[in-house]
Amino acid sequence: MAIPVIDFSKLNGEERAKTLAQIATCCEEWGFFQLVNHGIPVELLEMVKRVSSESFKKEREEKFSKSTAVKLLNEVEKNKSNNGKVENVDWEDVFLLTDDNEWPSHVPQFREIMKEYRSELKTLAEKVMEVMDENLGLPKGYIKQSFNNGENGSDKAFFGTKVSHYPPCPKPEMVNGLRAHTDAGGVILLFQDDQVDGLQILKDGVWIDVQPIQNAIVINTGDQIEVLSNGKYKSVWHRVLAKENGNRRSIASFYNPSYKATIAPAPQLIGEVNKDNNEDQVELVSNYPSFVFGDYMNVYTEQKFLPKEPRFQAVRAM
Repeated sequence: MAIPVIDFSKLNGEERAKTLAQIATCCEEWGFFQLVNHGIPVELLEMVKRVSSESFKKEREEKFSKSTAVKLLNEVEKNKSNNGKVENVDWEDVFLLTDDNEWPSHVPQFREIMKEYRSELKTLAEKVMEVMDENLGLPKGYIKQSFNNGENGSDKAFFGTKVSHYPPCPKPEMVNGLRAHTDAGGVILLFQDDQVDGLQILKDGVWIDVQPIQNAIVINTGDQIEVLSNGKYKSVWHRVLAKENGNRRSIASFYNPSYKATIAPAPQLIGEVNKDNNEDQVELVSNYPSFVFGDYMNVYTEQKFLPKEPRFQAVRAM
């Protein structure tokens, strides 16, 4: 079983309706899909690969060799403790790029290339959200406006890029590359390694590989899309396996709500049911609470690797 692949360029042609339907199915049944012909120049993607890998080599690799993950793996292996498994840590080197934090500085053109890449990915994220709007029967721009604190034309939503590497692991069966979780935010766009696999999603109780496809962008829906769609779209459990060979590169960009944004199911997607079996009285049924995204993130930070339903219950009680 393979993750669905969508030719995004067909939205602009005679197969638009068919492509919209394919994306709707992906969002409803998978929570993950891959985009090809997405409009991001191949030359830019090749440069992103190069500067990301060079940055790891020059600024990150030595630090990772002294990281907590490496130390714990050595301890567990030496002492035969913890049932031979390293807990509560990931075999991952990671740094975050935002508009206002410090970026790596030892690789020529890193900032210029990644700034252009982030701009392209943000535009693509907004196009994907507009497709979701259309498929859900929402006004164009509804999801983007919701993420921007309800302000049309605002740019308060958070857009961050997580640059990760999963170095070769001598005992991959003893440690997680990245523990299973759902993503807290909105729409996630992943530019994954096209040589080294390891990303898996949970589909119908079975872990499935997200097959590497050269220069594809993997899309997945986060918890906030699940809420806005009133559960029609679901965020999906995913994980990364540690690998003995290969240094897996993973560049994930997150289009998330502003921390002050109020997130709730779209009114158009809230169902009506008869109240007390009385046909003359109906009430609206929302499957999720209304909450401020910053409050949700406070809960998520503590419960990222736990089931998501208690997170929704926690913010309901706030």
